[in-house]
Amino acid sequence: MLFLTLAVLGLAGCGADPFHPDLQSANGRDGGGAVPNYDSLMRIGTAARAGGDLPNALGVFRRASEMDPLNPAPLAAAGDVLLEMGQVNEAIVSYNNALFRNQQYQPALVGLARAYLKTGKPALALDPLGKAYALSPDDPKGLLLFGVAKDFSGNHSEAQAWYRRGLAAAPNDPALTTNLALSLALSGDYASAVATLQPVAMAPGGSPQERQTLALIYGLRGNFAEAARLNRIDLDDASVEHNLAYYATLRELSPEARSRAILSAGGSAAS
Repeated sequence: MLFLTLAVLGLAGCGADPFHPDLQSANGRDGGGAVPNYDSLMRIGTAARAGGDLPNALGVFRRASEMDPLNPAPLAAAGDVLLEMGQVNEAIVSYNNALFRNQQYQPALVGLARAYLKTGKPALALDPLGKAYALSPDDPKGLLLFGVAKDFSGNHSEAQAWYRRGLAAAPNDPALTTNLALSLALSGDYASAVATLQPVAMAPGGSPQERQTLALIYGLRGNFAEAARLNRIDLDDASVEHNLAYYATLRELSPEARSRAILSAGGSAAS
């Protein structure tokens, strides 16, 4: 999911141990099995990526591309992995190589837009997003990214229209809801921002990202007591104090500078 504020939450990552596929035996080099076909490689790469083994996933997707060089899918998948690894320029090359094979391959169009947003160049994201939208106008991911691009450009009202269009296609989608709430806060409509996000963030299934984005909105509004209460649900005391100081600093900035600071800090979440 795409949360603009993920980079400013101070959350420690946790999860299962990374999955490490046994590529030595999977590709027949141990003499004990046949070389996997294209479909097997794509499954192995997908499993490696899901398990957090990004370098192996990247290698497997590239091997799949060598096996089926006209297919855009492994190149787009490699782009997704490169984006997760923070290698944005290489991801852009991989997505463009996928689109060279099929100009209408939607995963590559969406991935390329995400990569451009990570570079802080929302104008470049609009072309692939427009093509993806023409192919699938109700795709929530594309609608979300259109909103992110508009927020980066300072067009918050347009961003909110895209998020709402996405929510019409995917009601209660947490990423769309969170980004809509943050966009409302960036445009100064704190009451609507809280009303939008609070039911999701404080529900039993609410995530730390949603709660801490709500804390950020309360901090921007100047309600530090509520921001601190929400922070303490997920963070230690030192992180809470750090975030409260960050909110106070943001409040001293002009609306334009505040938006740039928040989006620059969390722009990498457009991933």
